[in-house]
Amino acid sequence: MTEWKAYKLGELTIDGKGSYGIAAPAVDYDSNKYTYLRITDINDDGTLNRQGLKSVDDVKAKEYLLKPNDIVFARTGASVGRSYFYDGKDGELVYAGFLIMFRLDPEKVCPYIIKAYTHSQEYYDWIRAVDNGATRGNINAQTFASMPIYLPSLEEQKRIAGVLSSLDDKIDLLHRENATLEQMAETLFRQWFVVEAKEDWEEGKLGDEFAFTMGQSPNGDSFNEEGIGIPMYQGNADFGFRFPTRRVFTTQPTRFAEVNDTLISVRAPVGAQNMATERCCIGRGVAAFRYKSNPSYYSYTYYKLKSLLEEIRQFNDNGTVFGSISKSDFENLDIMIPDDETIEMFQKQVKVIDDKIINNNNEIQTLIQTRDGLLPRLMGGEVKL
Repeated sequence: MTEWKAYKLGELTIDGKGSYGIAAPAVDYDSNKYTYLRITDINDDGTLNRQGLKSVDDVKAKEYLLKPNDIVFARTGASVGRSYFYDGKDGELVYAGFLIMFRLDPEKVCPYIIKAYTHSQEYYDWIRAVDNGATRGNINAQTFASMPIYLPSLEEQKRIAGVLSSLDDKIDLLHRENATLEQMAETLFRQWFVVEAKEDWEEGKLGDEFAFTMGQSPNGDSFNEEGIGIPMYQGNADFGFRFPTRRVFTTQPTRFAEVNDTLISVRAPVGAQNMATERCCIGRGVAAFRYKSNPSYYSYTYYKLKSLLEEIRQFNDNGTVFGSISKSDFENLDIMIPDDETIEMFQKQVKVIDDKIINNNNEIQTLIQTRDGLLPRLMGGEVKL
């Protein structure tokens, strides 16, 4: 085993310091503008959340473009410490003001090792120790630069990175396959229920077609991250890709979502959407939907609600930061209700696609557990390479 040394994050960067992102408003996504990377665009596992991406339209935006081997950290809010490592695969990204960027120096450290470290228990413990405990947590650039990291030689780092990155490559491939499959299903939904919509379909309200539960948060002292109780989802912070991220558990669950229910974030920024993979507690920031007469029509429910997201988001067009959608907003949303036969045929056809997406997600979770379990053993020298 090679000799390990203690470093600070700032010592492993090109300029020795972190840089704050651009303070510019987000605008609607436009492929002709730079994509804006905000805290809400980063999943807990460090991947890009492609739901609801925005653009930035500012004369200085180019100065804040990420470069390969950059890593950014969320510096404030409930997601303080969340990280994203940029390798260029996600296209050009401009990082926002609530993110801090460090430009890693590949001559001093294997950049992937820092990415991996920021998903370790040691890192999470450090975040909890330095978070200032305010209502909205806050860690500044100077504190991030002082983050301690113990590392072996650069050659050993590269060997460790080779093992872990192969798992990341498989995870990324499955995520991209799921994105393609979901796009196929969305295309089929538009064909069946928009392009080929029938004139004799009934006009109705969202509450006529779907049963839904508005979340209610249990007591805060029942929350834990140790897996005690039942998983709880609170909204955008837990939403990424097709499925929510399991972060918090509660011993006093109140409102529930069932397996395959469609989950929608109802607090600003509203409209993020997921599908429940397990029975769970939903907090005040989430609503859970299922088809009224037949809960097994979960694919139809998911894609029908996804087709309505823009209309749903308009209910929050009240100019407030903490706007939300009410139960009556959902109940009174105007929709067309197709006949049962068409819905059943669509469900049968798309269920094959959806079940593949669900199976891929299960494999992703297994790979993440394998990767995260290997990391401390490799970094601690328990596993020899």
